[in-house]
Amino acid sequence: MGLLSLGTPLAWEDALSLSEHVRTHGIEQFLSTWRKEQGRQDDALLWGDELEYMVVVLDHEHKTARLSLRQGEILECLNRCCSTELDDIRPDERPTFHPEYGRFMLESTPGKPFGVSVAELLRVEPDMELRRKLARKHLQANEVPMAIVSYPRLGTHDTPFTDPAHVPHGEASHSLFLPDELINKHVRFPTLTANIRKRRGSKVRINVPLFRDVHTPTPFVDPSVPWDRHEFAEDQEAALGAAYTDHIYMDAMGFGMGCCCLQVTFQAPCIDDAKRMYDQFIPLTPLLLAATAASPVYRGYLADVDCRWNVISAAVDDRTLIERGEAPLKEGEPQHNSDSAGRRLRKSRYDSVDSYLTTREWNDVPLEMNERVRQRLLESGVDALLAEHMAHLFVRDPLVIFSENINLDDTRSMDHFENIQSTNWQTMRFKPPPHGGHTGWRVEFRSMEIQLTDFENAAFCIFLVLLSRVIMTMPVDFGMPISLVDVNMQRAQRRDAIHSQRFHFRSSRHTSQTQEYTLADIFHGSAGDNTMPGLLPLVHSYLDSLNMSETERQRLNRYLDLVAMRVDGRLMSTATYIRQFVQQHPAYRRDSVVSDEINYDLLCTLDRIERGECEVPDFMPAWFAAYRRERK
Repeated sequence: MGLLSLGTPLAWEDALSLSEHVRTHGIEQFLSTWRKEQGRQDDALLWGDELEYMVVVLDHEHKTARLSLRQGEILECLNRCCSTELDDIRPDERPTFHPEYGRFMLESTPGKPFGVSVAELLRVEPDMELRRKLARKHLQANEVPMAIVSYPRLGTHDTPFTDPAHVPHGEASHSLFLPDELINKHVRFPTLTANIRKRRGSKVRINVPLFRDVHTPTPFVDPSVPWDRHEFAEDQEAALGAAYTDHIYMDAMGFGMGCCCLQVTFQAPCIDDAKRMYDQFIPLTPLLLAATAASPVYRGYLADVDCRWNVISAAVDDRTLIERGEAPLKEGEPQHNSDSAGRRLRKSRYDSVDSYLTTREWNDVPLEMNERVRQRLLESGVDALLAEHMAHLFVRDPLVIFSENINLDDTRSMDHFENIQSTNWQTMRFKPPPHGGHTGWRVEFRSMEIQLTDFENAAFCIFLVLLSRVIMTMPVDFGMPISLVDVNMQRAQRRDAIHSQRFHFRSSRHTSQTQEYTLADIFHGSAGDNTMPGLLPLVHSYLDSLNMSETERQRLNRYLDLVAMRVDGRLMSTATYIRQFVQQHPAYRRDSVVSDEINYDLLCTLDRIERGECEVPDFMPAWFAAYRRERK
């Protein structure tokens, strides 16, 4: 969700002139917190998840599916309910609901963080179920909260995809496909959308490889792109090279930030433990992305990828031509300098992590840094790796500045720091304690795709939490070169990566060498390499050390078994299930097109699966439908 300040956003030109002010004071705010909290010890081991839903209108009379744009009304009802109506739940334990970028999206979080005990892990799924139950209760009869990553027909031209319907070409995004009316009404969101476009100097360019079927045209030339007619100036961009043939073209922030995901934030006992957890999670981010793959359709076309990551990365890529390497560096300018422009940046501000915090050994990619920020942190006593991490984040400009929030007390506010931090959307986020609270040093795991059911989302959360306990209590080291993590991120998104790809991973806890393994090898252990124990056996070994009942262990094993069956292909990923559903639909013409009819049937089927009303043994465990009905 990011930083939702209230106030009046400055025009982009005025905001740009204050970029250095925000960076300077953002670092002073971080230093104020760091001085107070660097010695903080013995915080509780707590964690929480963020789940995102799309609200879908299923019109069974006309057999259509649309995105509901009633986010504001729904959130008002939900927040009133959670504050006044849940008398059987303590106020500090009631779930919370938040706005997200799209007016068709809801974000939910637990009312209070979970612990890491067995009893706490076993309350995760019931808490998720409660949140969805509350969401359902405050929707209209034909609205459904669906945990899907990307809406299959977002941005199509032939039929409406929102309820109510709107036409594109708004002032914020200037999109050929998306109306501004689907953007959250909070002023931050349309301003963020417009300023990314203005800073970049053009609309964002998203090109996803098209899945080629038997009757897909060769070459594929998107018929909805105005190749010859230019009613609006921005239309020319697509015709002049922004849209690629044989790709699905998208041109707005909403295509990325309109995706749903599953994020988990951990509080560590101290800053050193937070750094270790952050570093050890980095190599796991591509693996969990591949394991949770769930987004194979964009703008009504089957894609040749299964995940959202590169879509969002391109959707918020505000780099200028120079920064993208598409124009020469300014004469006399170094490749990397301390200013906010005139240098190369390898990645979008939404991408994978570029450096570790506890060892320099694996930091093998160029790290663009704001040198003034790095020097200021070093002079203040911050260690070199953390200083470089922050200096890397602070090469970016703030994208939205509110006139009321320019001059702040750096000892009491973190707004300028969060302005930069919260718009560096990376696979992991290192989070200092906020001012004036009891929260400690945290890390956020951000790569996973949302899963259809609460059981699946609970399973991947529980697996990740148990893996964090392995990391902090057992002599494991998953460290590997950042460059190979980047390679794995691209492989993780490819179609059917579980079967088609091999991933770089550390071959043993006793050596720094890496080898290429299947996802099944890494999670289960490699049959040909008994020094690579596997992530799941490590988790089960940790569980063996705990005192729990047989019933508790069986319940935990159900979640871990789901993860195990997904990573070795015994159960299909959500992406594979959706792809197969489309390809086997009677209305599919083997031309890569996901029609309105197919979309309606797909979403109805996904809703029935979530409710436990139909069995899909190749996708969900055979017992799941009965289990889901019992829990209702």
